[in-house]
Amino acid sequence: MSLFLLLKFLHILLAIVAVGFNASYAIWLARVRQQPEAASLILRGVQLMDNRFANPAYGLLLVTGFAMVFAASIPMTTFWIVAAVVLWVIAVGWGTGLYTPALKRQIAALEAHGFDSPDYRQLSQRAQVIGMVNMVPILLILILMVFKPTL
Repeated sequence: MSLFLLLKFLHILLAIVAVGFNASYAIWLARVRQQPEAASLILRGVQLMDNRFANPAYGLLLVTGFAMVFAASIPMTTFWIVAAVVLWVIAVGWGTGLYTPALKRQIAALEAHGFDSPDYRQLSQRAQVIGMVNMVPILLILILMVFKPTL
């Protein structure tokens, strides 16, 4: 097996973990609305998946992606690589700068004021919008990786 194939396998596995965990948040957050009594446990579970699995996987995706570029001698100026890196920076910045703190504030409001409080509801809606918006650059990266468009 070549180094490139090993890196490609790891890269795809990491993408499955990162994007898969992120996609599952919608399911978990729907459960919060169905079972408010379990909201704290579910939200802390989403926070754990984000902090310990999805976010580290996104970091390792950059590492394995660059390693594949070097292993295959692909020019770093290739359009789909440059575009994907720019989108990765946007997605990671948005996620760590906005989603992670929003989720933390949402959990704090839930535990301080309860599920039916206006504070919790507002923070919940904010975290949901931030999370959905962050999926846009991630899905664009997936499109770039699959179709590898040129300009």
